Amino acid sequence: MSDITITITDREGVAHKIQAPTDMNMNVMEVVSAYELAPEGTIGVCGGMAMCASCQCYVLSDTELPEMQDEEEAMLSEAFDVRENSRLGCQIRITEDIEGLEVELAPES
Repeated sequence: MSDITITITDREGVAHKIQAPTDMNMNVMEVVSAYELAPEGTIGVCGGMAMCASCQCYVLSDTELPEMQDEEEAMLSEAFDVRENSRLGCQIRITEDIEGLEVELAPES
Protein backbone atom coordinates (compact mmCIF):
# COMPACT_ATOMS: atom_id res chain seq x y z
CA MET A 1 0.00 0.00 0.00
CA SER A 2 0.99 3.61 -0.38
CA ASP A 3 0.01 7.13 0.47
CA ILE A 4 -2.88 8.86 -1.27
CA THR A 5 -3.39 12.55 -1.95
CA ILE A 6 -6.44 14.23 -0.45
CA THR A 7 -7.37 17.89 -0.12
CA ILE A 8 -8.75 19.23 3.15
CA THR A 9 -10.02 22.80 3.38
CA ASP A 10 -9.71 24.02 6.96
CA ARG A 11 -12.20 26.22 8.81
CA GLU A 12 -10.32 29.34 7.67
CA GLY A 13 -10.93 28.43 4.02
CA VAL A 14 -7.34 27.33 3.30
CA ALA A 15 -7.01 24.20 1.14
CA HIS A 16 -4.29 21.73 2.16
CA LYS A 17 -3.22 19.05 -0.34
CA ILE A 18 -1.76 16.33 1.84
CA GLN A 19 -0.39 12.81 1.70
CA ALA A 20 -2.38 10.37 3.82
CA PRO A 21 -1.09 6.86 4.62
CA THR A 22 -3.28 3.93 3.61
CA ASP A 23 -1.42 1.44 5.80
CA MET A 24 -2.22 2.87 9.26
CA ASN A 25 -6.02 2.34 9.40
CA MET A 26 -6.56 6.08 9.80
CA ASN A 27 -9.65 8.12 9.00
CA VAL A 28 -10.09 11.70 7.77
CA MET A 29 -10.59 13.03 11.32
CA GLU A 30 -7.28 11.51 12.44
CA VAL A 31 -5.49 12.96 9.41
CA VAL A 32 -6.90 16.41 10.21
CA SER A 33 -5.58 16.04 13.77
CA ALA A 34 -2.20 14.68 12.67
CA TYR A 35 -1.66 17.61 10.29
CA GLU A 36 -3.04 20.06 12.89
CA LEU A 37 -5.62 21.44 10.44
CA ALA A 38 -8.03 22.23 13.28
CA PRO A 39 -7.24 23.55 16.77
CA GLU A 40 -6.76 20.83 19.35
CA GLY A 41 -9.97 20.00 21.16
CA THR A 42 -12.20 21.14 18.27
CA ILE A 43 -12.22 17.95 16.22
CA GLY A 44 -12.61 14.32 17.22
CA VAL A 45 -13.99 15.21 20.63
CA CYS A 46 -15.62 11.76 21.00
CA GLY A 47 -12.51 9.94 19.77
CA GLY A 48 -14.02 8.89 16.46
CA MET A 49 -17.08 7.07 17.75
CA ALA A 50 -19.63 9.01 15.58
CA MET A 51 -21.05 10.56 18.75
CA CYS A 52 -20.25 14.29 18.53
CA ALA A 53 -20.10 15.57 14.90
CA SER A 54 -17.04 17.72 15.69
CA CYS A 55 -15.38 16.17 12.61
CA GLN A 56 -18.26 16.93 10.25
CA CYS A 57 -17.03 17.77 6.78
CA TYR A 58 -18.49 18.54 3.39
CA VAL A 59 -17.46 16.22 0.57
CA LEU A 60 -16.56 18.43 -2.40
CA SER A 61 -15.34 15.79 -4.86
CA ASP A 62 -17.24 13.05 -6.65
CA THR A 63 -15.20 10.44 -4.78
CA GLU A 64 -17.11 7.22 -4.16
CA LEU A 65 -17.34 6.76 -0.39
CA PRO A 66 -18.65 3.83 1.65
CA GLU A 67 -22.36 4.05 2.41
CA MET A 68 -23.29 6.01 5.53
CA GLN A 69 -24.05 3.76 8.51
CA ASP A 70 -26.96 4.29 10.93
CA GLU A 71 -24.79 5.83 13.68
CA GLU A 72 -23.35 8.45 11.34
CA GLU A 73 -26.75 9.28 9.88
CA ALA A 74 -28.26 9.64 13.37
CA MET A 75 -25.44 11.95 14.53
CA LEU A 76 -25.72 14.15 11.45
CA SER A 77 -29.48 14.44 11.99
CA GLU A 78 -28.70 16.21 15.29
CA ALA A 79 -25.70 18.26 14.13
CA PHE A 80 -25.51 21.93 13.12
CA ASP A 81 -24.62 23.24 9.64
CA VAL A 82 -25.52 19.92 7.98
CA ARG A 83 -25.65 19.88 4.17
CA GLU A 84 -26.52 17.27 1.53
CA ASN A 85 -22.82 16.43 1.23
CA SER A 86 -22.09 16.21 4.99
CA ARG A 87 -20.17 13.24 6.37
CA LEU A 88 -18.34 12.56 9.60
CA GLY A 89 -14.58 12.51 9.01
CA CYS A 90 -14.18 9.74 11.58
CA GLN A 91 -16.27 7.46 9.38
CA ILE A 92 -14.20 7.95 6.20
CA ARG A 93 -11.30 5.50 6.25
CA ILE A 94 -8.10 6.36 4.41
CA THR A 95 -7.92 3.75 1.65
CA GLU A 96 -6.62 3.75 -1.91
CA ASP A 97 -10.27 3.95 -3.05
CA ILE A 98 -10.58 7.58 -1.91
CA GLU A 99 -7.54 8.93 -3.79
CA GLY A 100 -8.27 12.55 -4.73
CA LEU A 101 -10.93 13.08 -2.05
CA GLU A 102 -11.68 16.75 -1.37
CA VAL A 103 -13.44 17.81 1.83
CA GLU A 104 -14.09 21.04 3.69
CA LEU A 105 -14.34 21.09 7.46
CA ALA A 106 -17.75 22.23 8.71
CA PRO A 107 -17.81 25.25 11.04
CA GLU A 108 -17.07 24.50 14.68
CA SER A 109 -20.33 24.08 16.56
